[in-house]
Amino acid sequence: QLQASGGGLVQAGGSLRLSCVASGRTVTTHTIGWFRQSPGKEREFVAAFRNGDTYYSDPVKGRFTVSREIAKSAVHLQMNSLKPEDTAVYYCATRRTVWGASHTPASYTSWGQGTLVTVSS
Repeated sequence: QLQASGGGLVQAGGSLRLSCVASGRTVTTHTIGWFRQSPGKEREFVAAFRNGDTYYSDPVKGRFTVSREIAKSAVHLQMNSLKPEDTAVYYCATRRTVWGASHTPASYTSWGQGTLVTVSS
């Protein structure tokens, strides 16, 4: 079970931190991916944390940072220098670590409910 939180309204250039809390030892046994979807667009990969390695899509590289906090069973997405085009519903999802890294939403097996990020210009 995944619970995403931390979304909200922020001005362009601002920051937000999203959190994905997972049950049990999920954050140590699974890759945690962050995806986003805006109206009329397909769900797209944002970032992932897998066994100490991090992955980012080109649009967010250098602005977003994904990290893991094992004690809280959480993976965070720190988003800095936000742009209006970052506006979307953000989702976290999991896939087994042993399956390797993936940017494809269909390869993730469990999804959180989504949290809305709105960046105003």
